[in-house]
Amino acid sequence: MIELKEYISNFIVPQSLIADEQPWEITDKLKKIIVQLIQMLDTEFEIANGIAIHKSAIIEKHAVLKAPFIVMKNAVVSANAYFLEGVIIGKDTKIGQGCEIKSSIIGNDSAIAHFNYIGNSLIGEKVNFEAGSIAANHYNERAEKEISVKYKSKIIKTKAIKFGALVGDGSKIGANAVLSPGTLLSKNAVVKRLQLIEQVREYD
Repeated sequence: MIELKEYISNFIVPQSLIADEQPWEITDKLKKIIVQLIQMLDTEFEIANGIAIHKSAIIEKHAVLKAPFIVMKNAVVSANAYFLEGVIIGKDTKIGQGCEIKSSIIGNDSAIAHFNYIGNSLIGEKVNFEAGSIAANHYNERAEKEISVKYKSKIIKTKAIKFGALVGDGSKIGANAVLSPGTLLSKNAVVKRLQLIEQVREYD
């Protein structure tokens, strides 16, 4: 079993809402989790139609927010960012222009530069995605779609066909790098520009 604290020290979602769920199970159920979490938020949030925005957060023009969705304290969402259902943006986090994020949690004090895609992923605190970097969530090119992850030299079959990445606190993802589905990055990991991370290949 993967322990989230090995990767993310201060997970945004209370333990009571995720129990012992694995990362791919959390992203799969994230819409339901966010609906419950919104009910626990205080009056510092403006809540309407399944969308909760902290009063100190900045949402620039033409950003598309689809419920359920939460933006925490002092976060900034830039113009033309696009959020599909089931996203949490942590406090002091910056989402750059033209990003698309789906069924994911972006941890506190992180930065997703611009023109990034992050799908079905859990991103830790103080993580930086440079421009154009991607956390892919689906194996379009494979006949076998089930995603596996590599954890402590063992291969775990997730039974999921959509899961992106678990990215540890303090990690840095270089411009135009790609995290293949099922990527697990330890705390303070560094991915070089243009690098492809493919931890579980078809022949594994």
